[in-house]
Amino acid sequence: MADSFDLSGVTAALADTIFANKLHHLPSVGSTNQLAIESAHSGAPQGSVWVADEQTAGRGRSNHTWHSTIGDGLYVSVLLRPNLPLADALWISLATGLAVQSAITVVTGLAPDIRWPNDLLIQQRKCGGILVETAAIASPSDAPSMLRYAVIGIGINVNHQDFPPELENVATSLRRESGKPWPREQVLVEVLRALEHQTALLEAELRGDLDTPDILKRFSAASTWIQGKRVHVDEAGGYTGVTDGLDPRGFLRVIAEDGTVRTVLSGGVRAR
Repeated sequence: MADSFDLSGVTAALADTIFANKLHHLPSVGSTNQLAIESAHSGAPQGSVWVADEQTAGRGRSNHTWHSTIGDGLYVSVLLRPNLPLADALWISLATGLAVQSAITVVTGLAPDIRWPNDLLIQQRKCGGILVETAAIASPSDAPSMLRYAVIGIGINVNHQDFPPELENVATSLRRESGKPWPREQVLVEVLRALEHQTALLEAELRGDLDTPDILKRFSAASTWIQGKRVHVDEAGGYTGVTDGLDPRGFLRVIAEDGTVRTVLSGGVRAR
């Protein structure tokens, strides 16, 4: 049975953030991202958050499903309306990865790696994933398209002790890795605080008044997958190579075995 979720405690802890009084808790939902998208089109405000004890139709990138055990994981979607060009939407995924990585470390002391662009790994096993879905504002043909909204879906395996056989060797949880259970509320509060911070850094960077390393440098420093990692890439028929940094848009470059430099556009990167 799912543990009770202390919504009032989370609300109080986020009173000084953009998420104040905008949290919605559901015992079960098909997909928090789908609910957030529908709400975005209905005018839901910036900073709205939906968190569920269970998702019955959760999904990740490339329509991968997400294993959801009632009350064991954190299944959350956040609606943001950042002042960002649509062309830079990938930066939101990168910033969210940094936020989730930081939050897990703050709460548990664990040090997850980030597999570009959106997976959190501990000891090469996945403990979290991110799915960002966006819409653009109609713009004149001579102006860059800007984001209307970004729905950020985050799934974290918090207290899972068991996984289906097909996931047993590729998935893990914060409880498994640390040897103790963790309050989902504490993880959620840290994730949202870190996400607000990372989003503010992104917008400051675009204004030109950021005095810290930019998002691409910060992400590259936080992930072992960005430089010198031998990987297999699923897209374009599949190929193997060595990672060679990020391009200016945040896409991963890979030097393929034939010597060509290829740009990964849709994920599907695995260690070789």
